[in-house]
Order: sequence, then C-alpha cells, then structure tokens
Amino acid sequence: MSTETLASAVKQSPRHRARELAMQGVYQWRVSGSDASDIEKHLLGEKNLGRYDKAMYARLLRGVLSGHEALETLLAPYLDRTLDELSTVEFAVLLLAAFELSQQPDVPYKVVINEAVELAKTFGGTDGHKYVNGVLDKLAPKVRAVEFANNRK
Repeated sequence: MSTETLASAVKQSPRHRARELAMQGVYQWRVSGSDASDIEKHLLGEKNLGRYDKAMYARLLRGVLSGHEALETLLAPYLDRTLDELSTVEFAVLLLAAFELSQQPDVPYKVVINEAVELAKTFGGTDGHKYVNGVLDKLAPKVRAVEFANNRK
C-alpha cells in the first residue's frame, strides 16, 4: 500500500472522521461558547457527515469540553505563546490530542500525533501542522513516559 493510499484510508476511517467532527465541535465551542449537547444537536442536523464512530466522537467532544481546564494546564508548558494567541484550529487540535494522550492510553501516542497533524494540515494554516507536531512531540514523552520509553528500545 502506498503512502498516499494509506493516508487516504486513514482520512476516510470512521475514527478519523470522529476526530474531525470532535475537533470541529471544540472549534465551535471556542468560538460560540456552546455546550456539548448543543454542539451534538447541531451536528445531528447536518447532512453528509459520512461514516464516523459516534461513540468515539461523543467521548472526545465531551471529554475535551468537560476537562478543558486540565488539558490547557497540561499543554501550557509546551507552548511558546498563550492559549489565547493560538489559532482556533491549533487550539482545538491540541486540546483534542492532549485529551487522547492523557485519557485514551489504548490509542498509541504516534497515532494521536499523526491524527492531530493531519487535522492541522486539513483545517489549519500553512504551517500550523508543524507547530502542532512540535508541541505534541514534547508533550507525549511526559504523558506517555512508559509507552515512549518502550518504543525507544
């Protein structure tokens, strides 16, 4: 399978689509201040959502929104600017990835980082994905120390 085919398959997976929708929900929350149930209702009203893992989407969105303060604290030491200075896309992607790294140990950290970079490439500015990658590369060894050490062997 070529790299392009693999990347295309990842982008079309129900899990990737759930991450896209959750990231968009976090974006909506940051812009409008809506709560998770309002964001979910809005999403259900949309057409052409494609196949997505509904349980994963709800877990990610609700987890990020309910734990955003802890996630922001977790990310802060690895940022070169304040959270308010991040683009809304970078903010949403980083919060989503921080949640997965800290609360979803069943998802390998490399998958979390790769998915976050892909989301930043798709929705963010020109070099936003590089920033997201840099922040998560610093965060992952701290949050997933055992997994990180095992992969280094």
